[in-house]
Amino acid sequence: MARNVRDESPRRSSTLERGLSGPAIHPSFIQVANPYIFEQTVENCIEAMGVNPLRETSLRLQGVAWIDSVRRALNLPIRTFDTAVGYYHRFRLVHPDNEYNFTDAAAAALFTACKIEDTLKKSRDIVCAAYNLKLAPSEHLSADDPMFESNARGIIGLERLMLEASGFDFRTRHPQKTLMKLGRHHGLLKNSEVSNLAYRISSDLYRTFAPIKQNSSTMAFSCLELAGRLLDQRVEQVESGVDYAQWSTSRAEIMETLFDLLELYTHHRSQTAVGLEFPADRFLTVRIPLNQEASEHNIPRYHPWIGQPRKQSNGSGANDQDPPRPAHPLTPIAANGDRQRTGERGRDAAVRFMLDPACADEERRQVAAYFKVEMEEYEVDG
Repeated sequence: MARNVRDESPRRSSTLERGLSGPAIHPSFIQVANPYIFEQTVENCIEAMGVNPLRETSLRLQGVAWIDSVRRALNLPIRTFDTAVGYYHRFRLVHPDNEYNFTDAAAAALFTACKIEDTLKKSRDIVCAAYNLKLAPSEHLSADDPMFESNARGIIGLERLMLEASGFDFRTRHPQKTLMKLGRHHGLLKNSEVSNLAYRISSDLYRTFAPIKQNSSTMAFSCLELAGRLLDQRVEQVESGVDYAQWSTSRAEIMETLFDLLELYTHHRSQTAVGLEFPADRFLTVRIPLNQEASEHNIPRYHPWIGQPRKQSNGSGANDQDPPRPAHPLTPIAANGDRQRTGERGRDAAVRFMLDPACADEERRQVAAYFKVEMEEYEVDG
């Protein structure tokens, strides 16, 4: 008598004959665009790349300051600055800082943003503007100077990496436009002191990771509320939260953004546009009631945050000098579970970029059935 035990496939059709391995062809890697990258993913990316957090913060602030100064020299609008910094943040979450110079990455991000926002500038113009910032007006060079040739070509080469790091997602967010609408909605004049300060805070906000974590409404509410608290002209309608749902935001998201801004002004006040306008203790005074509110209402520091088990140490000490790094959370994954290694994009198999996560999940489900090995076991009584 024989007993038949079969590992059933989720699909009815048989995919592989007994005893055969998966097909030799690779299903290719799929990278789905992430319009939002939350704090937990940001920290996991930094840990996976082995980047020093202090060095990461320093290069982030220097890169954003470089983009801001060059875009002002080129008279580019604020929307180009927003898009460029967004690409700069995403690029640095995929590529460790030992693979590039931060000024090259910042220039490539600005060059890419100029195309996306239809404020076209040649790569030579960007390199030339950055170079002329160091010189007196009488010593300025023109963009046609041959000395800019190599750097301009390098920016064009990094443009492809910028687009790949973003998943070829051209959706952008501009909180300044939403901020103006929100101010008018709550009766603030365009030239009011609160509106003016909130607009400048929205520029400093891009020195943090908040622009890739939050939507435009959350950033606008946070800038307007912080401006009112700093000037002691608090806007009760903004802080009450009666219309959070109408603007697709929540108090937890706004609190996270407020704390991001206050940490920026507390630790890096001299590298911001607004920080030096207020004494250092002013930001601490503003933070105290926010800390109390977060404690009373159990608002987490970062939202959302999925709990992870705490890493256990085996106590071996010297044997753990080079512990294995975790997998990079933004690395493309194939339908058969293979994860692409960092720095080897397109070497083993093609990488395809998708905007719709539901479509990518459905494709993975269908393709995975063809890589599922079915086996049959028989027990025969002798």
